[in-house]
Amino acid sequence: MALWNVDLHSHTVWSKDCLSSFEMIIDLCRKRGVDRIAITDHNTAEGAMAMQKLVPDLVIVGEEIMTTQGEILAYYVKETVPAGLTPDETIRRLRDQGAVISVSHPFDRLRKGAWEEADLTRIIDRVDAIEIFNSRCLYAEDNQKALRFAQQHHVLGTAGSDAHSRPEYGMGLTRLAPFDGPESFLAALRAAEYTKRLSPFYVHGFSSAAKWMRKLGLRKRMWAGG
Repeated sequence: MALWNVDLHSHTVWSKDCLSSFEMIIDLCRKRGVDRIAITDHNTAEGAMAMQKLVPDLVIVGEEIMTTQGEILAYYVKETVPAGLTPDETIRRLRDQGAVISVSHPFDRLRKGAWEEADLTRIIDRVDAIEIFNSRCLYAEDNQKALRFAQQHHVLGTAGSDAHSRPEYGMGLTRLAPFDGPESFLAALRAAEYTKRLSPFYVHGFSSAAKWMRKLGLRKRMWAGG
């Protein structure tokens, strides 16, 4: 059985630090052999839901949520979970809607959304997975620490590009048996394979440029409360 190439962490124009259009992402997925892509915009699922209507066989509706202690990555989201809640409340709201829960780049030393190991340990039995590879991590050892943590706690692993710009989509992939919903997705994760490619350091500049373009009014704000 052929495995799907699945990018489990990506952003669109609905994230404040990204200018990637739905059309560009769809085109890149087709050209790069990405079979499924989780759209995990910052603190909103609205863009993912809109994009899924265009390509229902490509998009997994997700969200990257900033909690009071670190970022959570969710899949099969049905409604937005707002930023700023405790991890416990964020997890409760995601469970109520049947979402699959991972944790974004948990030990990336340069990320605002990284976790203290003690805080992550406290909730580890309530999440389904840990992001064991993120293409945007500038220090390879931070991904390696996430992998060791997942192995020590017997938690499933996800990998994704964390794409914000054209060069990034499909750089980090989780290779899975075909799935059609949260239950079969979780089952497929138990036998996951991974394609681990780090994006070049300069892609972080695209995110900074996107933020400034928003501030200067050169690009439309898409997110709730814009």
